[in-house]
Amino acid sequence: MGLPLDPDVRAAQLSVALKQRLEIVKALAGDAHVLLLDEPTAVLAPREAAELLGVVRAFAARGGAVVLITHKLDEALAAADRVTVLRHGVVVFQGAVAGQTAASLSAEMIGAEAPDTGSGNSTGGAGPPGAVLVRLEDLEVPRESGYGIAVRRATLSIRAGEIVGIAAVDGNGQRELLRSVAGRLQPLRGRREVAGPVAFVPEDRTTEGLIPEFTLTENVVLGSRADDPWVRRGRIDWRVARARTAALLRAFDVVAPGPDAPAAALSGGNQQKVVVARELARAPRVVVAENPTRGLDIRASEAIHGRLRAAASGGAAVLVYSSDLDEVFALADRMLVAARGAVTEVPAGATRAEVGELMVTGGR
Repeated sequence: MGLPLDPDVRAAQLSVALKQRLEIVKALAGDAHVLLLDEPTAVLAPREAAELLGVVRAFAARGGAVVLITHKLDEALAAADRVTVLRHGVVVFQGAVAGQTAASLSAEMIGAEAPDTGSGNSTGGAGPPGAVLVRLEDLEVPRESGYGIAVRRATLSIRAGEIVGIAAVDGNGQRELLRSVAGRLQPLRGRREVAGPVAFVPEDRTTEGLIPEFTLTENVVLGSRADDPWVRRGRIDWRVARARTAALLRAFDVVAPGPDAPAAALSGGNQQKVVVARELARAPRVVVAENPTRGLDIRASEAIHGRLRAAASGGAAVLVYSSDLDEVFALADRMLVAARGAVTEVPAGATRAEVGELMVTGGR
């Protein structure tokens, strides 16, 4: 099928991207005639996404019918024959892809002029970067499985007011690096200095970011600190916690029945907004975000980008990884590439093609 997987690896050990690939292989292996794909490339690197879309086109060429749900307009334009745009549950456009552009589809999706997602590196802070809030020297980090080294001799620093982006193909150590900076994974050796508090937005919201069966209020108070507004003498004041959660839902434009709704009742995009709201509401000095806009539409993604930029402008050091290279370009003041366990700085002014080459070769 052109989607390589190691058949001897347990599914629980796979990354989100490889789990996604496994789901697609399962669907294709079932000799189906109709294939429904909901955001299949959300956590795939550009090359992996292109490979998947090639498989999808081949399936259609053999006589299959495919429905591809995606927020990535370039994918819709490249892979689809016809396109349907839904806005708030209503079909607002239906027709052939021919003659459409990313701008025209964006306008239909959001009901207004498409937001500017940026064409180059952003300026995260309001001024020159400040004090170093993240410092790693010769850091070695184990793989989450406990076997092998994920990151070797990583040396980097991130200053207050700075957004540093990581570009990487899945499985090259970026996951372990982020969790080490966030304090979730202990390094084997080397120096790690990270100012607290630290906000962490994981890519898999349903296993690391939220407990789906808990209410939104309960999820917001997870990991509470003594200085949180709902903590009174070591106990949770649930009235205050509910009011605070309701305010966060409004501020982050989360579509939800209310603070007592279970997280499982929300769409994936709204679940992600809850995770981001909870983490950023605690005024962190360091923000670590992993695929922070996975599954979000254009407007919601731009809102999350705005929140990350605001955190940097407020003096936080922001480290962000996205499997969407364009998102890294749009957000980052500086870029790093993680490849084969090594972390290297991307030269200023590097093109998308040059960064893509580094992602594969690691500069070798």
